[in-house]
Amino acid sequence: MIAPLSRPLLDALTATVGANGLLWDRGDMMAYECDGYVIEKHCPDIVVFPTTTQQVSDVVRIACAFDIPIVARGAGTGLAGGTLPVGGGMLIVLTKMTAIEEVHLRDRYAVVQAGVVNIKLNERLKGTGYHYAPDPSSQGACTIGGNTATNSGGPHTLKYGVTVNHVLGVEVVFSDGSIVRTGGPSRTPGLNLTGAIVGSEGTLAIVTRVWVRLTRLPQAVRTMLIEYGSVDEACRTIGEIIGAGIIPAALELMDQGIVRALEAAFSFGFPLDAAALLLVEVDGIEDGINQQMERVVELATECKATGVRHARDSAERQKLWKCRKLTGAAIGRLAPNYTTQDGVVPRSALPHILQYIANLSARSGIEIVNVAHAGDGNIHPNLLFDEREPDQIERVIRVGQEILEECLACGGSVSGEHGIGVEKISLMDRMFSADDLD
Repeated sequence: MIAPLSRPLLDALTATVGANGLLWDRGDMMAYECDGYVIEKHCPDIVVFPTTTQQVSDVVRIACAFDIPIVARGAGTGLAGGTLPVGGGMLIVLTKMTAIEEVHLRDRYAVVQAGVVNIKLNERLKGTGYHYAPDPSSQGACTIGGNTATNSGGPHTLKYGVTVNHVLGVEVVFSDGSIVRTGGPSRTPGLNLTGAIVGSEGTLAIVTRVWVRLTRLPQAVRTMLIEYGSVDEACRTIGEIIGAGIIPAALELMDQGIVRALEAAFSFGFPLDAAALLLVEVDGIEDGINQQMERVVELATECKATGVRHARDSAERQKLWKCRKLTGAAIGRLAPNYTTQDGVVPRSALPHILQYIANLSARSGIEIVNVAHAGDGNIHPNLLFDEREPDQIERVIRVGQEILEECLACGGSVSGEHGIGVEKISLMDRMFSADDLD
């Protein structure tokens, strides 16, 4: 914790961002003591809300002058504790930097401030024939600056890629307050510094402005919900689809626990007796899209699918995706608290890791329900608990670690899209050497 806030510090910050740009009362700051990783909490000593890159720079310089550690934060939807002010210090919150500054359809890029909510850019683009492709499940709340810091993914990354594939350039503030721009809409020579900053979780710089790639919307989209009597059969279908040379726009897996929670929350008409569901979406030009869809259904049938439901129109497709992206809200019906894990395994190891998780759940007494960006092996086990029971918190942390260790044993990774944060820092030496980490 920093020393009691001094009048010179408060005066300097007030002169920079105004009295309405500061919080330092503990009651006001409790909303900032954790992000989406609710297991660990650290209250900051002061919260600052800049509205421009220059203000961010000035705030960083003030923090340096007063020897105060800083952590940047967006909407706080991160799931790995990446925005926790461990040990106290200053939170620089960028949610007031919400301008969509430029949209260039001809050159297929836009320029946005870091606090722009992901879905707001696509709302701005509605009717243009273009979209910003990265679509994290929290896209109704998460910011593009936060997406950039964590290299966020989402259901459609299988075909379209993660955030780094759609960031052309960034403007950042370094730890000395200097402002630097890397990349941009035109190809630049030299090292890919933009690529290094994307996904660095605020450890290299604070992202304040982003140049993002805009992508043409596909002519045609077909969305299917495929039912299975076992998780293994669903997983086998995933390998068959990719092995056939089909790259769906999205290929999502939901187990029975998730499906029942979604049906209770949204009454979509999900089959409650299915052991697993695949949500498959193919898109592209109109010619040939039906054949691609039919081929997916053939492969699913060969893998013993018990039913296939096609989205009848755009409204049903949107409702289906709303259900998928609000799994977190639905899980709230199952337990007072939950934490979402994020690991990656080779697609061929999906049956093994999901069975491992089921066995671990039974052994530990921690209920776990699963969703997965299954097309690229990115699993999201949701561990249910009650934070009023300290023993449960300890078990949840231990079970989460065991899942990630098994992902590594399968040749996978400890994170596909959530990042490292405080949650996974202890596992970094399992993936990297000491020299790498230095």
